[in-house]
Amino acid sequence: MAPAKSSTVRNRRVFYIPGYDPIHPRRYRELFRKESREQAAISGYEIGQSPRKGAHYGWDVEAVIDGADVHASVEVLVWSDIVRDSMETNIPGTYLQLARTAWTYIASGTLRRLMWLRKGPVIAALYPVGMLIVQLLVGLLAGWIVGALVGWATGWAAAGWIAALPVIVVVLRWFRARDNKLFAYYLMHDYAYSAQSRGASPPELEARMAEFTDAIAAALNDEVDEVLVVGHSSGAHIAVTALADLIRQNRVPANGPVLSFLSLGQVVPMVSFLPKADRLRADLHYLSQRKEVTWVDVTAPGDGCAFALCDPVAVSGVAPENQRGPLVISAAFTQTLKPETWARLRWRFFRLHFQYLCAFDNPGDYDYFQIAAGPLTLAARYEGRKPSSSRIDVPASRYTSMAA
Repeated sequence: MAPAKSSTVRNRRVFYIPGYDPIHPRRYRELFRKESREQAAISGYEIGQSPRKGAHYGWDVEAVIDGADVHASVEVLVWSDIVRDSMETNIPGTYLQLARTAWTYIASGTLRRLMWLRKGPVIAALYPVGMLIVQLLVGLLAGWIVGALVGWATGWAAAGWIAALPVIVVVLRWFRARDNKLFAYYLMHDYAYSAQSRGASPPELEARMAEFTDAIAAALNDEVDEVLVVGHSSGAHIAVTALADLIRQNRVPANGPVLSFLSLGQVVPMVSFLPKADRLRADLHYLSQRKEVTWVDVTAPGDGCAFALCDPVAVSGVAPENQRGPLVISAAFTQTLKPETWARLRWRFFRLHFQYLCAFDNPGDYDYFQIAAGPLTLAARYEGRKPSSSRIDVPASRYTSMAA
């Protein structure tokens, strides 16, 4: 971890990079508002939120924690428009995506390597494949039944085939209309987005990451004490690239604010293990040894959608000898949530994947709102903290090449 220039914070800029999410960023504002109030009531501090004027989407936070007044300006770095565009695929196109994505992960050997780490996120990746196949089989079965009845009633086999096709279409459309509960299409588009280029960043995402880098660079020239970048889920590997570029471009002022990076519920191996993820692997290798940034990675074994406690640099096979980060720690849901809360949430996989941004009944040393609006820098908060004893840091990726 990088040594902090100052351990105390009175003014902070926070950049939040969401995962693959097509929904308007206001959901994160409202989530922060609701959960911060709940955590403040549990932990005994004060926190408030107000709108922030400006071109970008965000909000201001005023907090009194451990007797210190802290101001935080939070901004969501938006790529939901890219996500929405990538999801505009019709039903046949989605099934074509299914075939291509499955082939990419299986034929490259990536799926098998991912299984060595954590089965939870791999099962989550296989879920949309299985669910979409089941939906197709149900549609075919319904079409066959209707077609057989029509053919029997008319005595004309061709009439059965003609009747079967619209039934199949209706069934598949019925399932898709309910994807807000089934998540099959959503997850399929998510995995397909990275697999379509076998791990290389699509041009539109490269351009957006460059914008993110510019936004962070501008904040580092503001009169603040800390600039904190938070990458959640797929947003973690986007943050890795944006920060690596920032440092490569010498845009971190020597006497500027402390630069910190918090990755939450990361799924980095889903991309970094792919054959053409050279750029991401190079960024992981580079960022992990830089003293300009403090990097803390928080996951939890209870989150079935994340590669819990997997050091994203080491498991990708690109850890340098002088690796400084990330510090891999656990949010330990079974310990930090009351038994009744855990019982209520344990099968709500998507909700658990967002728990890092929510209140904890018995918070340990991980409290998102104290990190975002508390008086200590990320480095100071975790100074002397040892990584989780269950950390996985064994190289597992078949592909370890890095872009020049």
